[in-house]
Amino acid sequence: MTTDLEVVPAAAPTLRYIQANGIEFAYLEARPAVDPDNAPLVLVLHGFPDTAWSFVDLLDRLAAAGYRAIAPSMRGYAPTEVPERPDYSIATLGQDVLALIEHFGVDRAFVVGHDWGAVATYAAAALRPDRVRAIVTAAVPHLRRFMLRPSRAQLAASHYIFKFQLPLWPERKIREDDFAWLVDLARSWSPGWIPGDDYLVPLKANFAEPERLKAAIGYYRALPRMFFTRVAWQFLLQPIAVPARVIHGANDGCILPQSFTDSEHLFSAGYESVRLDDVGHFMNLEAPARFADAVLDFLRRH
Repeated sequence: MTTDLEVVPAAAPTLRYIQANGIEFAYLEARPAVDPDNAPLVLVLHGFPDTAWSFVDLLDRLAAAGYRAIAPSMRGYAPTEVPERPDYSIATLGQDVLALIEHFGVDRAFVVGHDWGAVATYAAAALRPDRVRAIVTAAVPHLRRFMLRPSRAQLAASHYIFKFQLPLWPERKIREDDFAWLVDLARSWSPGWIPGDDYLVPLKANFAEPERLKAAIGYYRALPRMFFTRVAWQFLLQPIAVPARVIHGANDGCILPQSFTDSEHLFSAGYESVRLDDVGHFMNLEAPARFADAVLDFLRRH
């Protein structure tokens, strides 16, 4: 792995809007100073309860290294549109990624995803491996490993997923006491990490809008239906056919470290597992330089 990168300051990421897969996406973009139109494209996908702004540091580092870096707000997250039809299935998330790649006019792109962004990354690579150059996922193992082989400890750690299936309860609980339950949940996923205002302000602004909070919970409510769809068994739960690096934090309290073991057979085009010590679920915020190094070391070789 490379040493920490010296970031060459570029223009601050710019917020833009496009139409893709039937909805309007907002995205942050950081472009390299030299030949930006021909730079390799990297999509960077956030998870729950994050926003695209949680990846500003990585966008800057990617641009400094010569990549065109795009971080969309995931469907339903502000300021991306809330779809009229509340479809948050894993297959649809993958189709969002593929539609974004097509919009930006490249044959193939790198995709980096954290948490639900990792799920969308796996889905895009499974559905159209010819459009995905290589993937880096963070904090979520292959879907087959997570969905079909969870340990008892992992099921306990995933208690919130079961609570999110309840009608109305999560919408009410999350917004109570200035989002205290949600902040405590995030801190339990990254023990020792204290989220600051730069993280909490956009998070609270997003979830203060009831339709956006419902959308974010909709990702979890769509999970049970996955097992009854042909696309899940035909594509999403099969080995990934693009080069992959999977990063996890040694102290992750959300997706436990043991959930990342015994996964080599689920990646048919090359697999690398990287554990970052002394960090939890939000590794991109706890150790941004180490996380960026782990991403860029892999991208440079593909």
